[in-house]
This record gives sequence, structure tokens and C-alpha cells, in this order.
Amino acid sequence: MRYAQLVLGPAGSGKSTYCATLQKHAADDKRTIDVVNLDPAAEYFDYQPLVDIRELIHIDDAMEDEDLRFGPNGGLIFCMEYLLENPEWLEEQLGEGDDDYLLFDCPGQIELYTHMTTVRQLVELLQRWNFQACVVFLLDAQFMIDGAKFLSGTMAALSVMVNVELPHVNVLSKMDLLSKTARNQLDRLHILRAVITSVKSYLEPDPHSLLGEMETKSKWGVKYRRLTEAIGRIIEDYSLVRFYPLNVRDEENIADLLLTIDNVIQFGEDSDVKTRDFDYPDDDDEGGDT
Repeated sequence: MRYAQLVLGPAGSGKSTYCATLQKHAADDKRTIDVVNLDPAAEYFDYQPLVDIRELIHIDDAMEDEDLRFGPNGGLIFCMEYLLENPEWLEEQLGEGDDDYLLFDCPGQIELYTHMTTVRQLVELLQRWNFQACVVFLLDAQFMIDGAKFLSGTMAALSVMVNVELPHVNVLSKMDLLSKTARNQLDRLHILRAVITSVKSYLEPDPHSLLGEMETKSKWGVKYRRLTEAIGRIIEDYSLVRFYPLNVRDEENIADLLLTIDNVIQFGEDSDVKTRDFDYPDDDDEGGDT
């Protein structure tokens, strides 16, 4: 069995930093976690990829081609579709190892995850190649400090969960970059109260609390209040969206998150049980003189 995390999330949510951090943490713990770069527009990341999609196709290939002339968004989508049309390249690059543990650093094109089938097709390929996979969906905590934004981010996470159809771990990234004011704001919204007391807790958004904090005096708030309440009920009824905080400077936090994901993908459960043979003492040694 092989294992994989598909690291998804909007542009700038910290996916590449997450991959580099997890790879370094695993190396310090004498584990091997490799990273696969699937972002054809990546310019820099702090890890050495096992596989790099840019060796197959680069976004410039799609944008500068005289027949294609795609923009940045169309170019990214074209590159991902080109990868799926050439699965033998990816299969050859991944090899046929056993017990591999890979992080797939995906591009920040949100429509690839929310309503297109691109990532779903990639998942089917990985499952065919004996990968046990889950999604790690990152959202930047710095942009989630009011109820409206948090509801929007939660709906995005829920949309990805429904579309990709894989076990999911939702992560609020960049907790280490939050200012004290932002942390206090999040605490007032009751969104990240668990972060203040313990980074080990899952974060469960309370739609009623969030709606109560949202501004209702504006024309938009009054006109679409019922729509907002309906969205809140959807989140509550599904009861699927939970968030885990990530502070890349906190080794204990990183270890807890990795343990959670390992449990989700059942990492190591098919490993052989380690046993030890003991040398039994001779009868003479046990009984002594008779």
C-alpha cells in the first residue's frame, strides 16, 4: 500500500510551505515523505520535489504557444488536463515502490477542486496505482477573521469535500502569522477559541454564532439575510466541516496534525507486527542445585 496527501487550497494559502514543513518534520523523525509538485506555474518552493510537473509541461508552454495563447487561469487548467492525458509519464515518475508516502502540492486554481473533475480524475489514477489518499484543504487564517469570510471559506471546503469524494482534513494555516488583534477577533467570533486554549483541538464553526456577529444593518445584509441563514443551516446539517489549526513553528502542532492525517489514511496499519524472539534460560540456570 502507498499513501498520499493531496494538498489543496486557494492561491497563497500556504500549500508549498506546508509540504516543505511536513517533509522536514518527517526527516527529523526518521521518516521519508516525498513531495510531488503539480503546480506548473510554481517559481520557488522550499523542498526538492520527487516529481515536478514542469518537466512535462510549464504554464509558459500554454501561454506563449501561438495556437493556444491561454491566460494564467486557462493555462493552469490546460496543464493539469495535459497531465491527465499523459498518465504514463506520472506513473513512471512515481515508480512502483511500496509504503511510499507522498504529498501532492497542487495549484491554487480553486475551480479545479470545487466543480471541475480534474482532481477527481487524478484521485482515480492514484487509487488505481494502489494509493490510499486523503485531501488536506488549507485556508489562510489571516483572511478568516469575520463571520462572512469564514462562512465563505467553510462553503468552499464543503464544496471540495463533495466534489473530490475523499477523506478530508481541513486546516487553517498561517496561525503563526496572526496578529494579536486578529486572534482576539477570531476569539470573539467563537471560531478559534480552541486555538487560544489548545492547538490540539479540532475547530468546529458555529453557524448561529457567526450569523449573530455578522453585520445586518447594510442593505446587502438585510436583503440576503435569509440566504445567509440557509447557508449556515447547510453547514450545520452536513456537520462535516471541522478545522485544524496549523502553526509551522510549533513542532507539537505539526506532529499532532500529521498523526491525525496518518489515522485518516490508515498509514502503517498493514505493516507487519514487530516481534522479538527471547532466549529461554537453561533448566540448570532456573533450578540451581537440587
